[in-house]
Amino acid sequence: MEKFCSVFVVGFLLTGFGAFAQNAPFEETPTPTPSATPIVFSTQTLGDLKRLQQAALGSDYAYREVGHLANNIGPRLSGSAQAAKAVEYVASELKAIGCEVQLEKVMVPHWVRGEETAALVSWTGQAENTTQKVVLCALGGSVATSKDGITADVVVARNFDELKAMPREMVAGKIVLFTYSFDKQLAAVGHSGEAYGEAVTYRGDGPSAAARQGAVACLIRSVGGADYRIPHTGSTHYAGDAPKIPAGAVTSEDADLIADLVKQGPVKMKLILTPQTLPDAESANVIGDIKGGEHPEQVVIVSGHLDSWDLGTGAIDDGAGVAVSMEAVNLIHKLNLKPKRTIRVIAWMNEENGTRGSKQYAKDHEKDWANHFATMETDNGADHPVGIRVKAKPELKALLKPVAAVLQESGAGALELSEHAGADIEPMEKAGVPSFAPIQDGRFYFNYHHTAADTLDKIDPKQLSETSAIVAVWAYALANAEQPLPR
Repeated sequence: MEKFCSVFVVGFLLTGFGAFAQNAPFEETPTPTPSATPIVFSTQTLGDLKRLQQAALGSDYAYREVGHLANNIGPRLSGSAQAAKAVEYVASELKAIGCEVQLEKVMVPHWVRGEETAALVSWTGQAENTTQKVVLCALGGSVATSKDGITADVVVARNFDELKAMPREMVAGKIVLFTYSFDKQLAAVGHSGEAYGEAVTYRGDGPSAAARQGAVACLIRSVGGADYRIPHTGSTHYAGDAPKIPAGAVTSEDADLIADLVKQGPVKMKLILTPQTLPDAESANVIGDIKGGEHPEQVVIVSGHLDSWDLGTGAIDDGAGVAVSMEAVNLIHKLNLKPKRTIRVIAWMNEENGTRGSKQYAKDHEKDWANHFATMETDNGADHPVGIRVKAKPELKALLKPVAAVLQESGAGALELSEHAGADIEPMEKAGVPSFAPIQDGRFYFNYHHTAADTLDKIDPKQLSETSAIVAVWAYALANAEQPLPR
């Protein structure tokens, strides 16, 4: 996941079926006031939603699917053999459920990680003939050093302003280290998305900022809450007005070490990064439809992204999102439910380092946005969901309360208006398609996100089933809404 929104929810006060006026005296038929909330979900649909919820909470299908993606296939960086295998696997699983499946071609970046080593070779107080190992990883899209690496002094900057204040001659020919720190306290109170957003700008824009002042390489303090000397990867973005220089992320512990030594005197580092950017590779978005019985041309999307970074196995980012989306159609099929509109599962390709799958889908389908009834993406991990985030007109919130009331029984009934729901569904958001995303507990998500620790053991099967429940319930509710949603 490259983009992320806050998961903090202030309260959980939810209401039921909407406010209708009381009967006037002596009238046999209730007369709704002009401001009454219309019925959007039938009694039959609400009953089916409860069945779906209970079935999801008792199912291990999603856990088995994410287990296969993470353990059997492994890391799925775009262009890799594992990404191609994952496309084949998800397509076959959706066909087994009974979906109409198609692969929509997309050309994706093919960046591969090479050697990545670093060591301090000169600093104050150094024992003779020793070095200090630095734990790091290349940032996605980074260019390479020479095979012999770069040996240069390190300049430390806490932020962009501090770097800009340095004379060019102080930076030129050196390795810049940004030490801006992920705000763990902000994450701990539920605002992990904001903490990530504040820190991730150094990963994206830091290398070009350093290059403009003549730096020969750029390192950042790893973005996220991971301790235990775990580096955190993710894409960097080279600006057109600056040279491309090698870029990496050091662990928080090594960032602190280097910053402390620089205060004492000059510090020299040897850095070797040898990634390669290969020609674009052919891949695909995997699309599986359960056709609607009344309005098959209208589409409700549930989705997650199939690609992942290459340090871990992509369990929480975002094998989980793909698995719970598959579970939604699996349960609807098993319970023999008949949606009025088509429910479409999309396993997006290349969210992590280009969003090419999302862009290609928009190019292929944007003329049909009017028939995209609603869209949902799950890309916030696998921890307990507390509700749904809604990117739509504010008046929609009141119409959705009956569904929220069903989910409140398992503590997932919150409704929160938001400015963003998901990276891959952003083109639809901008086109006015009502967009949704589960609100999940994100306090610890960035301890593992984009690191070698993103593995299956970080997923609690019970909490994953809770996420499956919220996705399945909302997918079917939207597919069976009695009227169009406001746009």
